[in-house]
Amino acid sequence: MPLPYPALHASHAGIWIATGEETRAVGRGEAIRIAADTPVILLNAPLIGQRLGYAELTGLDLLELYAFLRPAQFAVPTPKGLARVAGLPMPTDDAQIAPFLLRAVEALLDLTDGDWPEREGAWTAAQSLFRLRWPWAPVVAERLKKPAVNERWLFSRLPEWEEHAPRPAPRTVTIEPGEAETRLVDLTGHGAEERAGQRAYAGAATAAFAPRAVRDTPNLVLAEAGTGIGKTLGYLAPASLWAEKAGGAVWISTYTKALQRQLGQETARLYPDAATRKAKVVTRKGRENYLCLLNLEDALQGGFAGRAAILAHLVARWAAYSADGDMVGGDLPGWLPTLFRRNGSTALTDRRGECVYAGCPHYKKCFIERAARASSEADIVIANHALVMVNAARGRELATRPTRYVFDEGHHIFDAADSMFATALTGAETIELRRWILGPESGGRGRRRGLAARLSDVASYDEGGSRAIAEAVAAAGALASEGWLQRVGEGAPFGPIETLLAAVRGLTYARAEQPGDAGYGLETELAEPDATLIEAAAAAAAALDTLVRPLVTLGRRLEAVLAEAPDWLDGPARARVEGAIASIGWRAETVAAWLSLLARVGGPADADFVDWLAVDRGDGREFDIGLHRHWLDPTRPFAEIVLKPAHGALVTSATLTGGGTHEEGWEVAEARSGAPHLARPASRFQAVSPFDYARQAEVLIVTDVKRGDIPALANAYARLIVASGGGTLGLFTAIRRLRGVHGRIADRLAREGLPLHAQHVDPIDTGTLVDIFRDDPGASLLGTDALRDGVDVPGDSLRLVVMEGVPWPKPSVLHGARRLAGGGSAYDDRIVRARLAQAFGRLIRRADDSGAFVMLSAAMPSRLLTAFPPGVPIARVTLDEAVSRIAARLSSSPRLGHGMREPA
Repeated sequence: MPLPYPALHASHAGIWIATGEETRAVGRGEAIRIAADTPVILLNAPLIGQRLGYAELTGLDLLELYAFLRPAQFAVPTPKGLARVAGLPMPTDDAQIAPFLLRAVEALLDLTDGDWPEREGAWTAAQSLFRLRWPWAPVVAERLKKPAVNERWLFSRLPEWEEHAPRPAPRTVTIEPGEAETRLVDLTGHGAEERAGQRAYAGAATAAFAPRAVRDTPNLVLAEAGTGIGKTLGYLAPASLWAEKAGGAVWISTYTKALQRQLGQETARLYPDAATRKAKVVTRKGRENYLCLLNLEDALQGGFAGRAAILAHLVARWAAYSADGDMVGGDLPGWLPTLFRRNGSTALTDRRGECVYAGCPHYKKCFIERAARASSEADIVIANHALVMVNAARGRELATRPTRYVFDEGHHIFDAADSMFATALTGAETIELRRWILGPESGGRGRRRGLAARLSDVASYDEGGSRAIAEAVAAAGALASEGWLQRVGEGAPFGPIETLLAAVRGLTYARAEQPGDAGYGLETELAEPDATLIEAAAAAAAALDTLVRPLVTLGRRLEAVLAEAPDWLDGPARARVEGAIASIGWRAETVAAWLSLLARVGGPADADFVDWLAVDRGDGREFDIGLHRHWLDPTRPFAEIVLKPAHGALVTSATLTGGGTHEEGWEVAEARSGAPHLARPASRFQAVSPFDYARQAEVLIVTDVKRGDIPALANAYARLIVASGGGTLGLFTAIRRLRGVHGRIADRLAREGLPLHAQHVDPIDTGTLVDIFRDDPGASLLGTDALRDGVDVPGDSLRLVVMEGVPWPKPSVLHGARRLAGGGSAYDDRIVRARLAQAFGRLIRRADDSGAFVMLSAAMPSRLLTAFPPGVPIARVTLDEAVSRIAARLSSSPRLGHGMREPA
């Protein structure tokens, strides 16, 4: 029976309301009035609300209904994606979408008439959501029949992981010449066309799996494989061979979650049987990516309220069917948390390090622990650069520490290490440490507990530990507390840390603020500090020293508890104490790094580090203040902590040499991978892309779009997108310009039937934006750095890449120091060439792709053109000529016009 509610759809092309009898176009005011007075059916309420200018828009969102009925099932959150999963014809224009939503509701609710795969738990969840006044709850509850027997729901459905005996150390084995190439044939298929570059690559990668000859001297292979070589299967061949022969695990590390997902799919060739693949291949991420079952239980039992509570119940539905509990890039739809804006999704993960490990009632079902144990038995572990570095730096999982690594997206090792080994003594960091030690100070709901509560049983057993906890709690009172930012801004800081932050703020404004800075962040190098900052740093150091001492003592007392093994210390309790030791050690190391940074204030500079003061601001509002320290060369600690203990590592990428000349490019690759800090030189391998770039692509440098002229820039984007018929990835170096262009052209393109999506504008996560873009050949996407790398979109959806200007590095204090050490302007050129190579790499991904790369900058230096592949035609043209050439090139593309175009 049809629902008695209207359906609402709004796009840049117009607004429509549909009832059972009619569909009509309406104005914005009428649409808002109807939505405010009547429950409306819609698709993606935050996006529709943004288009209406009505941020508080709510209703019966079909995406929420889909998340309830089909948890852990992928769907592109568009009318086209909904039509696909509902088995309905796709609406052909915007005016048809509103009535289509009414049909989609009935199609989805028809699932409740039978036993669909995710039936179990739905009735129980619907009752809870009914009490929370979820708009869909009355409709769903009416359709669902109460099960004849009590259904298993969430915690009762989740399997328990099991402990296994420690895995023996990998055997010393050798992969014989030709073995990797033979394995590669098995992976690609015996009937597949042989690719000489891929075969040579597999052979070269084998060197990373040879036995190590000298301690702290791994076999390091740097391998650049141009797009289309097939490097994934190229390194999986020797990696899988070594894992089988040696009985060890190879950790494949990526920089982006998109590549992690892609690698998981590629391993199906290695292990076609799903059960075997589940045992042999495990994806690992940082614990902050996984759902915490204890946090979820707290949310379900009243820890959340309002819309956040509804999100918790939908997440619970997903958790019962999730493959791995990964909330960020796993099988939880990326669009689901965005439907609830900022209401609670991050509170469902362990982002504060408060895990009680074996003290948790859900420990044996924990997604994080299950992934860790599964990886200890796996042959291939798909991780990321950050997790690899964290595990190595903090001594995690020493018993299963890998001896062989593959660093895919290896050109990002420098950036990942820069983030991992940095120090930030900021208000946000100190208040987080205070909360970890003291727990909640202002009441409220939630399971958060302070250090004393988490270790109460240990404290009662060990007097020294109890005293150390009390001292740490007392010392934590000196850290920044709630309301610190307002007090500092008003010149009334409380305590030594807030006083330090006030001094940092004052000196930063005095030295860094410039007229017309528009409220963006400020920073100044930590040089020649004034007396106020020196005195504040001394007092803050004394307070932090008082804090770090009991933390170190507590860690030692807990180690003593393990050694003495009291009667109550069974296996789970031991695991909990070990977890506490690791967490305390991490905090103690952080405070020690802060002390080292403070010692720099008024003292001599350390040539290995770059130190500066910063006031972080966004939209003119301050949100953090602090001191920062980065390694001048972050690959030094990376080489020391990650590479040297390993026996072999392959660092690979399609743009490893960053588009430089041959020798210069390899020097860059070595410098940014840590190779110079090893005793043995790295071996090099390079395979050029097999694509015919002279035929498949061209680079156009537009010379008549004035820099800084937003209307002219917007006009250029609009004309180029229309000429290409969509399929455009627009890359910006500044969010402000991205928003300015989007605001000027979205309606114009909608009238052409060309949807436009934008990062930092649409209330949709970046991964979902890419999914939407990939799914529609007529759509275009605007974005910043996150879309320049790691995005794999086929040629029928990505035919044109447009950059709004030369991607020069931001002139920060850190960049200035590295520029000085790295050769001045030549250092800048290397960074720009690498960024251009990465951006161009989005364009041609398949042998039958065709497209154009446009740079909207007359100031594009000729010396940077080596960033593009040899043979690709490069021309400096006017905008009119660029539009004509793109229209001619892409109108002849066999793919243009094929497939369905989604309405705007």
